[in-house]
Amino acid sequence: MARHRAPGARSSPYVTPEGWDRLNKELDWLWRVRRPEVTQAVAEAAAMGDRSENAEYIYGKKRLREIDSRIRYLSKRLDGLQVVYERPQDTTRVYFGMWFSAEDDAGNVVRYRIVGPDEIDPGAGWISVDAPFARAVLGKAVDDEFTVATPQGGVDYVVTSVSPPD
Repeated sequence: MARHRAPGARSSPYVTPEGWDRLNKELDWLWRVRRPEVTQAVAEAAAMGDRSENAEYIYGKKRLREIDSRIRYLSKRLDGLQVVYERPQDTTRVYFGMWFSAEDDAGNVVRYRIVGPDEIDPGAGWISVDAPFARAVLGKAVDDEFTVATPQGGVDYVVTSVSPPD
């Protein structure tokens, strides 16, 4: 019996200019620097003789497959992305690319920037436009309330600030 995995939900095709540049640089680095390095290492390992017991050759081929897979993914993904260059006219509301702060009922304040799904970085406060939190806050202005659904129930927040990206 074959294993069938249903396709996942399609992520949003939006990306910030910074995110586009980062993905493009990664693709370029993989193609021009990393892949030739690994290809050279595999060729050198293959020249050593018996490939069936040559760990350098086996793991080099595995790394090469991983690199090729990432290159294919990035190439396809970059073709389908839409770069959002323009800032919204209304900078008092939360839209794609904007920074915002929100406070919950317990007084905890969070600060996030809404970005594309390919550029999320929780450490930097960048959340995906597809995230439930981002979907709940889109279009809200300062002092607007919104509720985020969680497994424990809804959590209420209030938007405390909105600012455009640097």
